[in-house]
Amino acid sequence: MAERAAPNPNYHYEPKQAESIVVRDFDFDFPDDLDPIWASGNPVRSHLFNGLSLTMPYLEPYLIRSMKEAAKQIGEPRLLEDVRGFNGQEARHYQCHRRMNELIKKNGYPELAEVEAQLETSYDRLLRKSLRTQIAYNAGFECMTNGFTKWFIEKRRAIWGGNCPWVSSFWVMHMVEETEHKTVAYDVYMACYGDYLPRAWGVFHGSFHVLGYGLRAMAAALKKDGLWMQPRTMLDVARELGSMLWNVGPYLLRALAPGHNPRRDEDPQWQQDWVRGHAARPEGAKLPLLDTDDPEIPVPFARATP
Repeated sequence: MAERAAPNPNYHYEPKQAESIVVRDFDFDFPDDLDPIWASGNPVRSHLFNGLSLTMPYLEPYLIRSMKEAAKQIGEPRLLEDVRGFNGQEARHYQCHRRMNELIKKNGYPELAEVEAQLETSYDRLLRKSLRTQIAYNAGFECMTNGFTKWFIEKRRAIWGGNCPWVSSFWVMHMVEETEHKTVAYDVYMACYGDYLPRAWGVFHGSFHVLGYGLRAMAAALKKDGLWMQPRTMLDVARELGSMLWNVGPYLLRALAPGHNPRRDEDPQWQQDWVRGHAARPEGAKLPLLDTDDPEIPVPFARATP
């Protein structure tokens, strides 16, 4: 008897938009004296993204473990290859986030270790839930990253302009790769299960679980600065979260539709140019940083377009 491709008999593999999922080196050499307030004059934005970074060394190893477990049920070789690429990219992401997070703690915010302990406990608890819950969480969280990619790229001048090139470049590269593997968690859920309601709940579960811990870390850092609950700070928090909601929220709403498929979200042209530029760079060349002083913040490769 032929091996069944997936537990869901209605599942059929669809080609990805990306030609392949490339596992790239994340060799950003963050300076030892990295300023945690890397967004010039904007501690709220800095701490918001630092808070989200704090979640990644806990979120992404969990994603890898749960996806490996789900892969044991799948016989479709193309999807299994996608899972390997997904896991390879996520492993590089969290290792680099960990390096940056250690610098942020060392350079002024050791209190964030308390949030890390809470994250570790929370993801240990999630790994004890059913595999269906875990894979629905993964698919839900990954649908949000498409919105982050578009936000980071289309609003790059407003978000990254004049700010630390190491942090800016790292976040943008991370989201470029999230878009590259945007279909994988969804495909694994559809291959293993496919039912609508758990996947829809996973949109809320995955997205707001990560955002909640990121905001908890942001608040802890702002308290350390003596800025938490000040009127100006709260206005800045509302502005940053409003921009996130405006740019990322539509992706969450679309993901709630019964017929949702992340393949329908078009990849930004800048992201596609970045992928081509990276592929064309000389072998062994160090990753170039974004020129955050350039008003256009162009793709940081000499040959980014055909």
